[in-house]
Amino acid sequence: MNALRLLVIVTALVLSGCASSPPAGTGDLGVVIERANGTVAVINTTDRRIVGEVAGLGDLSHASVVFSRDGLFAYVFGRDGALSKVNVLTRRIEIRTQQAGNSIGGAISQDGRYVAAQNYVPGGVKIFDARTLALVADVPAVVDGKPSRVVGLADVPGGRFVFSLFDAGQIWLVDMQAGPDPAHPKVTRFPDAGKQPYDGLVTPNGRYYVAGLFGEDGLALIDLWDETPSVRKVLSGYGRGEAPLPVFKMPHLRGWAIAGRYAYLPAVGRHEVLVVDTETWSEVDRIAVAGQPVFVIARPDGRQVWVNFAVPDYDRVQVIDTVCHQVVRTLEPGAAVLHMEFTPRGEAVWISSRDAHRVSVFDTEHFATLGVLDLPSPSGVFFTARAARIGF
Repeated sequence: MNALRLLVIVTALVLSGCASSPPAGTGDLGVVIERANGTVAVINTTDRRIVGEVAGLGDLSHASVVFSRDGLFAYVFGRDGALSKVNVLTRRIEIRTQQAGNSIGGAISQDGRYVAAQNYVPGGVKIFDARTLALVADVPAVVDGKPSRVVGLADVPGGRFVFSLFDAGQIWLVDMQAGPDPAHPKVTRFPDAGKQPYDGLVTPNGRYYVAGLFGEDGLALIDLWDETPSVRKVLSGYGRGEAPLPVFKMPHLRGWAIAGRYAYLPAVGRHEVLVVDTETWSEVDRIAVAGQPVFVIARPDGRQVWVNFAVPDYDRVQVIDTVCHQVVRTLEPGAAVLHMEFTPRGEAVWISSRDAHRVSVFDTEHFATLGVLDLPSPSGVFFTARAARIGF
């Protein structure tokens, strides 16, 4: 009898707990990197609030995040070479591995099976099982006996990863499905990609990989739909002999810079955004902006492009109208704007201001401030909607 009563009481408690905590999805969620204290804040993008924090993530001074297919897990790549798998619902670290000495980002494969980390030290790319973070493949980036830092890592269709070798001036394509053993994936190398590729983007359809070149005016382009892909230069000499300005912060070049058929790209060492037709990969316009662009990010519908800047102009954000190719609004969210992220359908944008210790949420139609979240030294803002997009 006592056992039966105990069972009834326990069942009642479980049912009451379920009633007060209904099942929750992850589509409203995202994470904000708290750069100074090794913590990520889990945020709700609909309610515009912080729902919790996850500490113990190490050096997040150049952290980035990708998400599992269901949006449940955030894979956090720390500058200290650690890779952490974080459950955004329970707000706990599931697995953490020290995979390198210095890492600046990663990617997740099209099918969600593999997570890849790009490394500065010792260089190369390591590929892990997304469920267990067990090492699957190690791809050292060594050319002529010298290791290279890896940048511009992105997923592309067909179970492949593509990335650039900053020090070697090459682009490599790793195919995890080409052979029987994923521990020894097929690696296709594209030499002579250009001087110091600094980052890369994949177009939303997965067709083109574009690497920006820090050491020369131009871009390296690969058409991944070709039967035998090759690298070619586009926008060579876009500076037209002008002396570039000193570069205070390396710009970023990712798939979020595509709006319709056009790419909006930072001109290295210039106060300009280049407009490129992605059907011909020729320059069609250039837009003067307030400073040296760092992030150039298109609203999901392609109607606007938002730009932030390196010092000394890093307290500002400018909005470009993609119809008239003009700056239509300048905002000042706070000192040291580091990152911007649109909500999935683009009605709002979240902007982190590291030195102002806040994240501001703006209405993208009328530019009104919708909310402000106080967070210590925020940097990267990442929403779970990225899980459904190539190159994110």
